[in-house]
Amino acid sequence: MFDLIIRHSRVIDGTGAESFTADVGIVGDMITAVGDLSGAESHDTIDLGASPPALHSPQSDGGTSDLILCPGFIDAHTHSDTYLLIEPSAPSKVYQGITTEVCGNCGASGAPISDISQLPSDWADKRYPGAWSSVAEFRDLFDHVRPAVNAVLLIGHNTLRRNVVGYDNRPATPNEMDRMLGLMEESMAAGGRGLTTGLVYAPGMYASRAEIVALAKVAGRHDGIYGSHMRSEGAQLIEAIDETIEIGEAAGSRIQVSHLKAAGQDNWHKMDAALERIRTARERGVPVLSDRYPYTAGATDLDVVFPAWFAEGGRAVILARLKDSEARARLRDELLASRPTEAWGGVTVGSTSHPDNRRFRGMNLLAVGEALGCDPVDAILHLCESDELMTGAFFAGMSEANMFRVLAEPYVMLGSDASLRSPTGPLSHDYPHPRAYGSFPRFLRWALDGRTVALPEAVRKMTSLPAGQFGLHDRGVIAERKKADLVVFDAARVRDRADYGDPHQLSEGITHLVVNGVVTIRDGKLTGTRGGRLV
Repeated sequence: MFDLIIRHSRVIDGTGAESFTADVGIVGDMITAVGDLSGAESHDTIDLGASPPALHSPQSDGGTSDLILCPGFIDAHTHSDTYLLIEPSAPSKVYQGITTEVCGNCGASGAPISDISQLPSDWADKRYPGAWSSVAEFRDLFDHVRPAVNAVLLIGHNTLRRNVVGYDNRPATPNEMDRMLGLMEESMAAGGRGLTTGLVYAPGMYASRAEIVALAKVAGRHDGIYGSHMRSEGAQLIEAIDETIEIGEAAGSRIQVSHLKAAGQDNWHKMDAALERIRTARERGVPVLSDRYPYTAGATDLDVVFPAWFAEGGRAVILARLKDSEARARLRDELLASRPTEAWGGVTVGSTSHPDNRRFRGMNLLAVGEALGCDPVDAILHLCESDELMTGAFFAGMSEANMFRVLAEPYVMLGSDASLRSPTGPLSHDYPHPRAYGSFPRFLRWALDGRTVALPEAVRKMTSLPAGQFGLHDRGVIAERKKADLVVFDAARVRDRADYGDPHQLSEGITHLVVNGVVTIRDGKLTGTRGGRLV
């Protein structure tokens, strides 16, 4: 007797192989049979119909559905860490077919912390259902809340350094290094899956390579990864890739180049050399993978444009510098010299915190400057000061051709680079990048329409490839003795709806979702049951 049988399924199993027709039987949280289960009994059944889907058809021509069963999608690069405790139904993610999120990227993780003030500002200002400090305590709270998706927790280097060293621009002392290593060891023993860095952000930008290698070695000893938002994704892209590979090799860990891109038109030509660097490393046996989102604009805090000297000391110190006329003038001069005025038109305001700045959401900095009657650089200073460093921004400047090239590389996984959101509730009030709602259906649509890799390869990039990278050996493939994380999508209808003008829009076409054997979406609607775990 099965707990659940998904009958008459057109299966794309996650290995990259072509589709086949089968029934899938589930007992508890495990797939226990794949094949002809026509004579088997079950407590619950989802019948997808016997007709194989027309995989080549990008549009529905009437009431027919082209339903395809895949392993649940693994979002290889997210920032949902603490948001999963606030909005455990995770609507922006489950309606993309995501069953597992890889959290703790770009050097920022939900744990370990001493107190909530050590979290990034857009996490620290939220209310949570409990308190935690260590990874073990975070796991306990996660299990209590039981979000709808699984989570992999990577350990952020910025989080460790902020906890021990603070925001000082200096090397860690031997005692501080020992404390960070102890926290890293404890975090990995409690279930962490690796170390990540965010080397364009304070305080990680102040760390030596030796510090990073030492911490990454702890990850390597636990069969974890070293992932990096590198020091440069533009002018020094090649040097940054070399550094990332060298650190990972020295640490003996698998390597992940986060959101691989060549930012800025002057740097687009560097993608040839960047891809060659990674291919060459892989050919000599270095385990380098990457992730990428299917958009040509990135997103982060607007104050990422501040130079290192201005970012030193933490939030309160930065805000004090903004009020200091001499420091502000020096910053202004450096920002003016950093790029031509017209280039600020490629930066669009996202989330804001001050009520008066809400009107600027979705406007580029040239337009904001015009509205305020000032230079775009002065608009940046105004927004960052009045929003108290809580201004988000979208940074255009990536090549669409390069994006498709990166997505086609066999070692590149799909990652949204986004935390979860919801059209209602506490996570509905900001202005996110549309990738938070649309990355996976967008990529599926491109595969179905012939704009990128073939559909079985697209599914592999979202399932077995990240499962292997993060040590999830019992997930990512539809086969016996694998965890029952499954998604059904309608090939005729699946698409993203979120855009830069209206980002809080759920994707379409995900008809069923199963997480650890728990049916989370049935016939396109949330069931109210959740089965996620910290894995």
